[in-house]
Amino acid sequence: MKIAILSRNPNLYSTKRLVEAGQKRGHEIVVLDHLKCVLVIEKNRPHIYYRGEEVKGVNAVIPRIGASATFYGAAVVRQFEMMKIFTAVESQALVRSRDKLRSLQLLARAGIGMPKSAFASTTKYVDNLIEQVGGAPVVVKLLEGTQGIGVILAETHNSAKSVIEAFLGVKVNLLVQEFIKESKSADIRVFVVDGQIIGAMKRQGVEGDFRSNLHRGGTASSIELSKEEKATAIRATKKLGLGIAGVDMLQSNRGPLVMEVNSSPGLQGIEGATGVDIAGKIIEYVERNEHVD
Repeated sequence: MKIAILSRNPNLYSTKRLVEAGQKRGHEIVVLDHLKCVLVIEKNRPHIYYRGEEVKGVNAVIPRIGASATFYGAAVVRQFEMMKIFTAVESQALVRSRDKLRSLQLLARAGIGMPKSAFASTTKYVDNLIEQVGGAPVVVKLLEGTQGIGVILAETHNSAKSVIEAFLGVKVNLLVQEFIKESKSADIRVFVVDGQIIGAMKRQGVEGDFRSNLHRGGTASSIELSKEEKATAIRATKKLGLGIAGVDMLQSNRGPLVMEVNSSPGLQGIEGATGVDIAGKIIEYVERNEHVD
C-alpha cells in the first residue's frame, strides 16, 4: 500500500514514527507538505500536483495538519477524498474540531461534560460574562491558540476584566471558562483511534503554571482511566467524527470535563508515557479501512 502523510516537516517525531511504523509493515510511505500541493479541480477528474508532478498511486492519507494551516490543509484532504482515497481524518471533522467554539457547542448539545464557558463579542457585558462562569478565577482562551499559548489564568475579577476587554478591544475572539481548581494543574490526554482508546496519560504542569502542556515543560505519566472517562473520550471523538483524536479532559468533582478534542495529536508524549506503539495502531487503522480499487 502507498500511504501519504501530510506533514510540513518530515523530521517531526510524529511524522518520523508514522513513516517508521508504515515501512515496518511493508508499506510505501511518502511525506507531502500540504502547503506545497497544487489542487486541480475539474469535471470528473480532481487531482493533485506536488513539486510539479502529479500525485498518483496513493491508497490512503494520514493528515498531520497544524492549526495555522487548517484551511489549506483541509482543502488538500478534501481533494484526496474527491479522488476516492481514504483519509484517516476526514476534512469536515478536521475543520469541525479546529473551531473551538463550534466543537464545544456540539459536545454540549451531546450532553458531554465540560468547563462552563462563555463567549461574547462586546466589552459591554464583561462583568456578566465573568459571573456566568462562576466568577474569578477564570481561564481566558484565545480561540486561535495552541499548545497552551493564548491561555491565561485571571485570578481576580479586575484582572479578568482587564484581559477580556483588552482582547475584545482589538477584535480577538476568546472564550472565558470556569477554573477547575481541583484538577491541580493537571489534565488527561486520551488517544483514540477508530473508536478505540489505545493510550492515556496524565499531564502535570510545572510548579506555578496552571497549564499542563508538555511543550510548556509539563510532565506525563501513564494513567488508568475510569469507566466514565473512557466513555466520555469515545463519545467526544465520535461526536466530532474523528478517526484519530487526542481528547483533553480535566478531572473534576462532577466527573470528567472535556477541554478540547485535537485532530492531530502528537505521538511523542503519549508513546513515551505509555510505551504503546501509537504509530503502529494508526497504520493498522489505515489498513482496516483502505480499499484498493
